[in-house]
Parts: sequence; C-alpha cells; structure tokens
Amino acid sequence: MALRCCRSRCCRSRCVLICVCTPCLSVALMFVYVSVRLNMIMKDGSLLRTTPAPAPAPKHIHFVATGTSRDGNFAAVPHHFWRNPSSAIWNQLQLAVDYHFNPVLNPIRAKDASERTSFGDSLLNQSFSEVTMTGRDRNIFEQLPEHLQEYVTYMKSRSYPTLIQPHGLCGAQAEDETEPPLILFAIKTTASNYENRQAIRKSWGQVGWVGGQKSNSSGGEAYGGYVRRVFLLGQETTEDLRGDVSDLLRVESQHHGDILHWDFKDTFFNLTLKDVLFWRWFSRHCDSHFVFKGDDDVFVNTPKLVGYLHDLLQEPDAHNTMRDFMIGHVIEAAVPSRVRTSKYFIPDHFYKGLYPLYLGGGGVVYSGLLAKRLHDVSKTVHLFPIDDVYVGMCMFRLDAFPVHHPAFLTFDFSQEEAAEPCSYHTIFLVHKRSPKQMADLWADLKNTSTQCGHVSLRTDPKTLEGEKRKNFKV
Repeated sequence: MALRCCRSRCCRSRCVLICVCTPCLSVALMFVYVSVRLNMIMKDGSLLRTTPAPAPAPKHIHFVATGTSRDGNFAAVPHHFWRNPSSAIWNQLQLAVDYHFNPVLNPIRAKDASERTSFGDSLLNQSFSEVTMTGRDRNIFEQLPEHLQEYVTYMKSRSYPTLIQPHGLCGAQAEDETEPPLILFAIKTTASNYENRQAIRKSWGQVGWVGGQKSNSSGGEAYGGYVRRVFLLGQETTEDLRGDVSDLLRVESQHHGDILHWDFKDTFFNLTLKDVLFWRWFSRHCDSHFVFKGDDDVFVNTPKLVGYLHDLLQEPDAHNTMRDFMIGHVIEAAVPSRVRTSKYFIPDHFYKGLYPLYLGGGGVVYSGLLAKRLHDVSKTVHLFPIDDVYVGMCMFRLDAFPVHHPAFLTFDFSQEEAAEPCSYHTIFLVHKRSPKQMADLWADLKNTSTQCGHVSLRTDPKTLEGEKRKNFKV
C-alpha cells in the first residue's frame, strides 16, 4: 500500500511538472525561432540594400524585380519594384527578362555576370513570347493610347539600318588631333532642325582643340582637350516635313561629316532608341574620355566644361571614378505622368511603379567607359518611352548613380541671375535657347572671358549670391 501511495504521489508530481514546464518550454522554443528568423531577415535585408548614391536619393526608388543577386556588374535588388506586375505590360515584359537572372526563382536558367552581355536582342525578344497578349492581356493592350500600342509592337526591335555615317571614325573631328578626344558631343536632333545644328557647329559645338577655363584662376592657363561632334537622327514622317530632306541630309553630311542617321521613325518616344543605338555605335568606334549627350536647343559653356573634365582626369583615382561617372541635373522621387494631355503621359496599363533616380534637363555628361557599360546592360532592359528615365533604369541596374551639379541649369536663370553680366560663366549648360541666342551667347562668352573667366561654377541658389558679390568684378 505504501508503494502504491508512493507511485501515486510520483505521478501527481510528474503531472504537475509537465503542466507547469510545457508552456514555458514552448514559449522558449518560440522565442528561439523568432530570434533566428529575425536574424535571417536582417541579414537578407543587408544584402538587398544598394550602394548609397553620391546625391541623396529618396527611399523606395526601385528598378529590378525582387530576387536578383548582387554580382560584379549589376545592382543588388530592393524588395519591391512595381505594383501588380500582371496589370502593366512593360512590367510583365521586364519581369520575364529578370527571371533569367534570378537565382532563387530560376536557379537552372540563371546567368552569371559574364554571360549577360552576350545576348544581343534574343533575351528581350524571348520575353515577348513568354508574355502572350491573349485574354486579359489583350484587353489591357487595347486600353493603351494608339501611339503606345504602336510603341509596344516595336519595343523588341533594335536593329535598324544606318543610312548616313560620320566621316570620322567617332564623329566629326579635327585633322590635327594628336591624342584621344576629351569629349564627344552627341546631339539628338531631327532632320528639320538644320538651323539648330548650324548654330551648334558655329558656337559651342566646334570640333578641334578647346582651351579649358578653370574657375578662380586669373592666369588663363593653357590646357584643354580635343572635341568631336555627332548629330543623332531618325526618319521624320512626311507630315512632319515640308518635303523630302533625305538629299539635303546627304549634302549636309558631305559638307560637315557629323551626321549619324538611322532608318527608324523619329518620334518623341523613340528618343530612347537613339540612346541605345548610339551606345552600340560608340562601343564599336569611339575612344573618347567623355560623352555629352544633349538636345539641339541647349547652350553649353564648352571652355568651362572642358576645364572641369580635364581636371577630373588628373585625379589620382580617375580610372575608378570614370567607371560610373555621370553628371547633370538629378531628378528624384519622380512618378509617371498620368495626365493624358502631357507628352510624358504613361498610363498605368503600360507601367506601374516609381521612376529611378535619373538626369534630365536636355544634357548630361558621362564617361566613355560608362557608355560602353550602358550598352551592355541595355541588352537586358526593355525600352521605355521616356529616354531620360530609361537611362536611369540602366544606371540603377549597373548599381551606379548619377551625380547632381547645379551648373547644369534645367529651368533657366532667375531674372536677377540673368541680369548679371557674368552669369553664363557660372554654368555648364542651360536649356531652351534658339539658334540666334546660341550665336549671341557664344560671342558674349568670348568677349567677357577676361573679366568673367575667374568666376566659380554655379553651386546652389543660396551660395551663388555670395559668389557673385565676391567674384563678379565688373
């Protein structure tokens, strides 16, 4: 009986122990599990962060689909890029491309970095086959404006005949060049804008040796670099022209040797094609240290720009800097325009999401090395109707960030600044100038070089007033 009592007490104690300890043990195990998961998430998050930009960038600006890994050439990928990719045509097409590089979602077919430059247009074309326009997709496509429907049908085509080539291997150039060109001016223009091209040829876009102008230097040091020039054109439609200008373009090319003319329809949305085809041409023919890519209605202070770029090449880490170098007017936290009357209108049936950091304002400068890298990465990024945004997308994919410089004046001077006699010596570029204004400004820039050559480049509006009071000796 004593034994039975002992066993009974033992059972009761064991039951109490189990009842008391089991919940505690469960809580402890849950705590360990949660701690491990949080640690894994934090580690994953650190892998997904991109390299900080030289210029502050807003949060949640994304480009590549979730899951792509970091390697030597391409960016790490944020958690999100677009919303509801199945409801936007461009998003679907780009997602189909990104799957090929996703080691998680597609480990067998994923390509390493060395293979990503060897596709030509094959991978982009394949994504059109994978994203079939049937059923719901067909309805989405039919909701697009007519010009965007046309754009989608031509998005996969990047092979167009070259109708006119420049005389020089890399654009118009001086006969007495003794070293690789410092900069190539690549100007987007149209066949009908002959007056703009002539104004550029006679003013800031002259080829040959250009002496640099260094800020805060009264000595007028003799240094600079060689400049080359090329104009980028497509085919304008007959309704855009008063007559057939093909013969006139050929005569113009014979005389100046600076026309690069392709056989594709020259529209606003096809400006992106000019970038892609130019990068291909540049990669095959050019050894310029820098490229200026801009519109034919900008004015450039060439001596100031040449001086700035010359100094950059003298920096000890210049080679590393040149790998990702792109400078201009940074636009951040931009969203697609949903205003139907805007020429930048992008409906959400075509694209959903934010825009990456990009440069706008009619003109940017980037290194020749970066131009060739952009050519490579563009083979895995679908064309986008807004050319500036597309360049930003390619930059993001390279894990590179453009740098903002206030001397790229996008929105013109204020009235007070414009009235200053040395204002144009403080900038690299100003947008929206007529052919006559270009000629007048170029003449004024030369006439005031002695009295204004020492002024500093434009910084930001708050410090610029101080610079004027200190440096403008007129």
